[in-house]
Amino acid sequence: MTKLTAAVNGRKRAIWAAGLVLSLAAWSAQAQPDPLPLSLDVRGKIGKTTDASHQTYHFTEAQLLALPVHTITTATTWTPRSTFTGPLLADILKTVGASGSQIEIHSLDDYTYTIPVSDCDRYGVIVAYSMNGRRLKISDFGPLFLIYPRDAFPDELKGASGDSKFVWQIKALIVK
Repeated sequence: MTKLTAAVNGRKRAIWAAGLVLSLAAWSAQAQPDPLPLSLDVRGKIGKTTDASHQTYHFTEAQLLALPVHTITTATTWTPRSTFTGPLLADILKTVGASGSQIEIHSLDDYTYTIPVSDCDRYGVIVAYSMNGRRLKISDFGPLFLIYPRDAFPDELKGASGDSKFVWQIKALIVK
């Protein structure tokens, strides 16, 4: 092989390698999806609705972000001590005119868990849309994550029964 052929082949390999690096970088950027737009549907025993059939109050991202913002700094079984930000669950229930005593929470992966409405007053539960100042993505508990102040109530919010209250990827609430 001549020096010229070796140089051309070396250059082709360098261009191919650079193309591969750029392709992997582009793929990696696509693999990290932007957060889903925030939305939340609330049904059940509610006095206000936004749909034509008068059964659901659909919160848009703008409506959720317009609610008063609260923070809870706590650790969970799945996260180190972090600062979670979002509206109080009580403010969401007030907005829809909720009249029930329980809230059935539904997630994107079809997990369902029911909490008493009294948890709103007892713990100041929030529906977080960010953790440590970064919007939650599906891959990190988003777009909405029910947060209790575990560090402030360690004896009451520990173990499997406490863990089950921390519902992530929330899509809907049913007031019962």
